[in-house]
Amino acid sequence: MLRRLLFGSSLRTIVFIIVLTVGVAALLVSLAPEPESREPPPQIPFAQTARVSPGAGAIPVHGSGSVRPSAEIDVAPQVGGKVVWVSPAFQSGGRVATGQTLFRIEEADYAYRVQEAEANLAASRVAFLQEQEQAAIAREQYELYADRRGGGAASSQASPLTLREPQLEAADAARSRDEARLEEANLALSRTRVTAPFDGYVRAESVDVGQVVNPGQPVGRLFASDAVEVVVPLSDADAALIPGLWELAAGDRSGGAAARVTAQYGEGSYVWEGYVDRGEASLDVQTRTIDVIVRVPDPFSSTGDGQPPLLVGKFVEVEIAGLAPEGYVRIPRAALQPGNEVWAVNEDGVVSIVPVQVLQRANDEAFVTGSLGGGELVVTGGIQFATEGMRVQTQADADR
Repeated sequence: MLRRLLFGSSLRTIVFIIVLTVGVAALLVSLAPEPESREPPPQIPFAQTARVSPGAGAIPVHGSGSVRPSAEIDVAPQVGGKVVWVSPAFQSGGRVATGQTLFRIEEADYAYRVQEAEANLAASRVAFLQEQEQAAIAREQYELYADRRGGGAASSQASPLTLREPQLEAADAARSRDEARLEEANLALSRTRVTAPFDGYVRAESVDVGQVVNPGQPVGRLFASDAVEVVVPLSDADAALIPGLWELAAGDRSGGAAARVTAQYGEGSYVWEGYVDRGEASLDVQTRTIDVIVRVPDPFSSTGDGQPPLLVGKFVEVEIAGLAPEGYVRIPRAALQPGNEVWAVNEDGVVSIVPVQVLQRANDEAFVTGSLGGGELVVTGGIQFATEGMRVQTQADADR
């Protein structure tokens, strides 16, 4: 009985607490102030913008390519024989100077030919002198004969054989032949020394002392060190920005546009000054690009500041000084929209669509002409489309 009384009392207490809690909550809700009603803000999109920079000076034309020699030849002897000496510089990576002997071929056989040719020439000269004397005697005898006959016949009426003119011409021709043979023998003797035609580096060699070589057999390869070339493939639009490209005379340094060649070596970046030497007169059949040749003088000379040489085969970046038109501006490349349009934003956040003519697209910026002024805001992101007169928010609005 007592247990039932205790259970009933606890139940009434729990019910009382719940009712009291609900009543207090209802009272607090009824006493709370009503929230102020606000109109939702207008749905104006936020656009990322950047300012237009006025253009000045030459428009850079960017490209890349590989370094190649300005001149490269195979080294081959013009006469055959056994190699008796090889220059220590004539090995892969060696540097040689103009006229330096690379290797020598045994001279004995060619020296004998020179002696033989000298002896033959001496004999033919004697024979020519003898024939001259005999021709002179023949002419005197004929004139004496003509005087005795009293006919007064001129020597011009005499037979050439009588005056020994053909014999004299044959003796003179034999002398000239032997002189030519002597020159040929001396030339062959001089060619036993194979020399470098220009200052350069040895790319490869395959000759040793004791080796027998034949005329025209390649035994090495040299490339010139006075200059290198970089073949830069460009689109026709980029090539059109290079001033006077098609009027350039190859090798004329004064006419080509200036160029800067940049190469990476380890953690460092190094620059060489060059110029546009010429443009290829045909398109690449696969890439449909125009190969522009940039020439870099003295790529292997040391500047004393630790700069490495511009190695053949190195992949480099090239910047060419292009045309310098008036009235162009520089914009972020992200601001250039499809159809060569730019979305300009005025101070009130109103968008206007401005058509532009693209002069050049660089890595992060574009060079254009059109109705854009320096300092004007253009959209670079944040919205996918725009219409004439639409409103956008910019960072300047957010900072207000």
